[in-house]
Amino acid sequence: MSFRSTVHVHALAFACALALPSLAHAAPQATDLDEVVVTANRTAVTVNDALAPVEVIDAEQIRRSQARSLPDLLRGRAGISLSNQGGAGKLTTLFLRGAESDHVLVLVDGIRIGSATSGLASLQDLPVDLIDRVEIVRGPRSSLYGADAIGGVIQVFTRRDREGFAPRVTVGGGSNGLNEFATGFGGRSGRTWFGADYSHSHTQGINACRGYFDPVTFDGAGCFIATDSQPDRDGYTRDSLSVRGGIQFNEQWSLEGHGLRNEGDNEFDGDFTDRAKTVQQVVGGKLRWHPNDRVDLHLTAGRNIDASDNYLGDTYLDYFSTYRDSATLQGDFGLAEKHLLSVGLDWLDDSVSSTTPYDELSRNNKAAFVQYQGRMGAQSLEASVRRDDNAQFGGHTTGSAAWGIEFAQNWRITAGYGSAFKAPTFNELYYPFFGNADLRPEDSETWELGVAWRGDTFNVRLDTFDTDVDDLIAFDAAISLPNNVERARMRGAELGVDTTVAEWTINGAISYLDTENRSGFYEGNDLARRAKNSARIDVDRAFGKFRVGATAVGEGSRFDDVANTRRLGGYGTLDLRAEYAITSSLTLQARVANVFDRDYETVAFYNQAGREWFLTLRYAPVN
Repeated sequence: MSFRSTVHVHALAFACALALPSLAHAAPQATDLDEVVVTANRTAVTVNDALAPVEVIDAEQIRRSQARSLPDLLRGRAGISLSNQGGAGKLTTLFLRGAESDHVLVLVDGIRIGSATSGLASLQDLPVDLIDRVEIVRGPRSSLYGADAIGGVIQVFTRRDREGFAPRVTVGGGSNGLNEFATGFGGRSGRTWFGADYSHSHTQGINACRGYFDPVTFDGAGCFIATDSQPDRDGYTRDSLSVRGGIQFNEQWSLEGHGLRNEGDNEFDGDFTDRAKTVQQVVGGKLRWHPNDRVDLHLTAGRNIDASDNYLGDTYLDYFSTYRDSATLQGDFGLAEKHLLSVGLDWLDDSVSSTTPYDELSRNNKAAFVQYQGRMGAQSLEASVRRDDNAQFGGHTTGSAAWGIEFAQNWRITAGYGSAFKAPTFNELYYPFFGNADLRPEDSETWELGVAWRGDTFNVRLDTFDTDVDDLIAFDAAISLPNNVERARMRGAELGVDTTVAEWTINGAISYLDTENRSGFYEGNDLARRAKNSARIDVDRAFGKFRVGATAVGEGSRFDDVANTRRLGGYGTLDLRAEYAITSSLTLQARVANVFDRDYETVAFYNQAGREWFLTLRYAPVN
């Protein structure tokens, strides 16, 4: 895209932002701007005070959406594009602001997750039934979190328990042989809190792939299956357990712990492997000391296990297991009113256990960071710097700064800069006959500019960004190994709106993305599997005991390959939902997804589900 057309898009989005406030007269409060988020700054700030673009999906929004999975909940949101390989439970990769799928840091209750071999987080295996809240931070965050946070950070919080004892049960079913069951309890008693939840889901699935592969001529594309050899349903079964508890010893000391384990059985198409039994486990704890209003110290530690046993039919083939142990000591110190200094030490150890003989099986990373946050009248300022020392690639320094100013009435402008990096994966470094132990981290620099209007009845935010990534890792034919040979640029704009009009709650987002490969044979091409344009709108309204809603998601075309020879068409889907409160504790929900039965692909040759229906009965007593 030319510079002139880019300016035109940004100007158009800005004009929309200026015009939108006039639509919201006499509507009730749309969003709680005092809601606290912790992911953007590793400290508690309100949505209104966060300088980074932040989106929060809370428990009520999750329940109301009737999403069947975490990818289902995230699709189409500002800056997010998803690619799925054949339906429920299948590999789903997420691109945030056009960054690579392994350029997004994913946390569960503050613990880093993801495979150390592939670099990917198994989003499809995180059970939405057990999620209480999701925070999405768009933009670089390596100066606080270290490697992987080039595109941003997504943090998932499992269920939280309120006052009193609260049992709950959910049963449901739907298309493609879906059946679901969940139950749990939780509550607080005095200075202690506790809870546990179990969730089960099984679907017969759809035929994951329409591709083919001829093992004689090596002709074909898609899923590495012989022509028409597997036109079957590819099912998925998931069992998940979440536990948590804690105690407030006194006004100064508290201790809490949490655990989440998901076991999956996933079928897919392939002549070399067609089934995987997976484990995704996160265990962590936090010890906090809060002696006064100006000092807050906490020590957190945890472990993530990402494991897969792979089969061809019932024949066992191999396994991959990665273990991520992490710990953080962080102190937050109030220098003066509205001025906060945070310092911290991070430790991370990655290790691999596999039937594949990796050249190295472990590495560790130590880091220190410091962050300042301050507010002076109408202006806000943030600055942070971090130094990582990795056993494999040595030292790496990142930094960021952001500034904001409020002006006129309800307006604010923000500007920011951030550097970030991505550490090479074990596959890239150590895979037998493929890894290159001399790889350097991938580096990025991002500039951001945003404008927001926040009112009592209406909120709108426009954010623009420009990111350059150097030393991208790709296969280098000159040495027949992966190497730091590529560069890329991602720039775009995101417009988000939420309001309430005539008692309809409306949340919408429009994203524009321009990507470019800036080196090598494919210089000038778009990056693969990123749509240039995408949008999502959610509308909901209550009519007494009834509630109805709809979600529309649209994405433009994209290329499936780096050569830009295979184009995937754009698509749009509409989901409709309704619920009825039978009693104050018992709710019946119904949803029809992809109402118009659209046929589309987000990865070439991999099918997506057509029209589907779901029914859910929820029991949750009100305290």
